[in-house]
Amino acid sequence: MTIQQIFGLQVLLSFVLFTLIARWYVSPRLAALPVDRALQPLLVLHASRHMGLVFLVPTVVGGTLPAAFAAGAGYGDLLAGLLALAALVALRARASVAIPLTWLFNVIGLLDLVNAFYQGLTHQVQLGAAYYIPTFIVPALVVSHVMMFRMLLGHPTPARLDLPASARM
Repeated sequence: MTIQQIFGLQVLLSFVLFTLIARWYVSPRLAALPVDRALQPLLVLHASRHMGLVFLVPTVVGGTLPAAFAAGAGYGDLLAGLLALAALVALRARASVAIPLTWLFNVIGLLDLVNAFYQGLTHQVQLGAAYYIPTFIVPALVVSHVMMFRMLLGHPTPARLDLPASARM
């Protein structure tokens, strides 16, 4: 197998694995919860996206990573992680901005992943020790983004949330 074939197979199998985990174990448990509570565990996963700053550490990525890719991927992940954290705190506080903030995070977070993946493939980026990010972590993040979109679309108005009337928009 070529390096590209190995990479593709690893990404594909990670998507299959995380889709099955989501379908068999995570979704059934979250389906029983109000949407504001069901979104929280998925946001916790994304709140760790500050780890994407590793793309800016030459000793981890091998020093050959194009600066434009590294900055976009690293700071894009940082922004997504901060938005996820803000959405998580807003949901926990039952703030009226919680669902709009979760939408904002979900759109920006998924676009960041798609852009970084596309840029990486287009420029044949070599990630060094950070190779596990697109082959293992990105598929988990994408699957959880899809889960959040489904939840948000299934509960389109804050009035359907388990929120006190004073916190609804």
